[in-house]
Amino acid sequence: MTVNIALVGLGYWGPNLARNFAATKGGKLHTLCDARPDRLEHVGAQYPGVRTTTDFDTVLADPDVHAMVLATPPKTHHPLGLAAMAAGKHLLVEKPLANTSAECEDLIRAAAARSLTLMVGHVFVYNPAVRRVRELIASGDLGDILYVYSQRLNAGQVRQDANALWNFAPHDLSILTYWLGTVPVSVVARGYAFVQPGIDDVVFMTLDYPGGIGANVHISWLDPLKIRRMTIVGSEKMVVYDDVSADEKITIYDKAVKKTAASDPDPRLVSLPSYETFDEFQVRLRLGDVLIPRLDFAEPLRFETQHFVDCIVSGRTPDTDGEAGLQVVRTLEAAQRSLDEQAARARRAS
Repeated sequence: MTVNIALVGLGYWGPNLARNFAATKGGKLHTLCDARPDRLEHVGAQYPGVRTTTDFDTVLADPDVHAMVLATPPKTHHPLGLAAMAAGKHLLVEKPLANTSAECEDLIRAAAARSLTLMVGHVFVYNPAVRRVRELIASGDLGDILYVYSQRLNAGQVRQDANALWNFAPHDLSILTYWLGTVPVSVVARGYAFVQPGIDDVVFMTLDYPGGIGANVHISWLDPLKIRRMTIVGSEKMVVYDDVSADEKITIYDKAVKKTAASDPDPRLVSLPSYETFDEFQVRLRLGDVLIPRLDFAEPLRFETQHFVDCIVSGRTPDTDGEAGLQVVRTLEAAQRSLDEQAARARRAS
C-alpha cells in the first residue's frame, strides 16, 4: 500500500515536511495545499508531478488522498483536523495539537470513531539523542531522577499569534513527558512581555512531577544566544543534552553527591566541607569519567514522517499520538493560567 499524503500549509515548517514526505518509504507526497498562490507555486515547483491547490475542500473530496498533514496556524488545527477526519483521512498535526485540551479531546474522539491514525508533530521525540537519553533513564544507569532543567533560547522568531510559552514550550514538555513517562502534578509560570504588550517573550516555568522530580524550563525569543540544552540530574549520574552541538549532543557525567561511609576507599569520592559532624558517614562528591557517546544521527523529521506512514500501514499507535498531544496542551493551559494570574496580580498592584 502506498499512502498518498496531502500537505496543508507551506509556511516556515511546511517545506521541511514536504521534503521529508517526498522521501518516505511507502508514502507519497500527493498534494500541496496553501491559500497563497505564490507560495504554492514556489514550493510546488520543487516537486514536479505533485498536485497543487489553494482549495482545502478539494483535498477533502479527493478519494486518492489517504492522509493529511496540517502545518497551519494552531487556531486552525481543530476545525481543519475534524474536517479531515470526517473525510476519512489519517492526520498528522504540527504542535500544538490544538489550542485547548477540549479541542484535543474532540480530535482524539474523531480519530477513534473512524479508526484513523492521529499523530502530533512533537519532532524532538524522534531525535536520536533524545531517544538515547530515554534509554539511559530507563536502564537505571542515572539512578533516581532528581530534577531536569531546560533552556530553549534564541533571538528572533517573535510571533504575534502566540507567546513564547505556546511557541517553544511544546518541545520541552513533549521531551519531558517522553523521558519521565508521566505528566506534571503542578505547574507555576512567570512571564515577561517586553516587545508586544500582553505577549510574553520570556517565560520561566517550574513543574513538579510524581516521585518528587522537579523540572524548570526557561524559554525566550529575546536572547543573544541560540541555546537548546537540557540537563538531567540523577542520583548516580548526570546528563547534558545539547541539541545545538554538532558532535557532543549527549554528555554523561559520572558525578553525584553521596552519603557514604567515611572509610569508603573509592578514589572517585571527595569529601565535602560540612558544618555538621558525622561519626561514620560523610557527604562526598563522586568524580568519575565524562563520556560522550557516539550517535548515528539523522534528521529527526525524517524519522517522524516515516513513523507516520508506518503507523498508517501497520495500524500501530504513534509514539506521539493524540493523547501525547493532549498531555502537552493541558500542561500549557496550566502554565498559561499561572501567567494570567501573575498578570492580574501585577495590574492590581499598579
